[in-house]
Amino acid sequence: MKRTMLKRRTAMMLCVAALPLLLAPLGCRRSRKVKVQATEEEAPRLASIVHTSDPKTAAQLVSGFYDVEQNAWRWAQKRFSVVLRPPVGSAQRGAVLNLKFTVPDVTITRLQNVTVSAALNGSPLAPETYNKAGEYTYARDVPPNLLTGDSVRVDFALDKAMAPGEADQRELGVVVLTVGLELK
Repeated sequence: MKRTMLKRRTAMMLCVAALPLLLAPLGCRRSRKVKVQATEEEAPRLASIVHTSDPKTAAQLVSGFYDVEQNAWRWAQKRFSVVLRPPVGSAQRGAVLNLKFTVPDVTITRLQNVTVSAALNGSPLAPETYNKAGEYTYARDVPPNLLTGDSVRVDFALDKAMAPGEADQRELGVVVLTVGLELK
């Protein structure tokens, strides 16, 4: 009986002694330091159609645009540029470039008319002259061979613009609403 009690006592002592060792991994975890690294987020995807008032696509307005006015449009200078994503399938079928803009009364009063021209990645498109105030769409077919990359730069030019004056220090051409490429 003494032996049995001795065995029990020894087993119990071993269990009590081993218990902290068994529970240590659960309760005494060392705090691991997590390394925070800057990650390269996916760049926003270019849009095929840019609304000049949309802050999400404002980065695609490369040059020649002024700040948004009335949360709807922007004045453009004599030369202005955008970068667009060619629509899916346009490298096979082609696309139509659309510039939706307004020629204000003040522009026609001062300049009589305005001619708009465009070039896609340096390839010129036919110009068009506007001699009345109003809303217009400058639309031009774009051949598939100009739409093979991930992006296309469109450079617009006006033959003339209103020079900066006392009332407005900016060179003012036309009021641009949207620029886009649509699949044929």
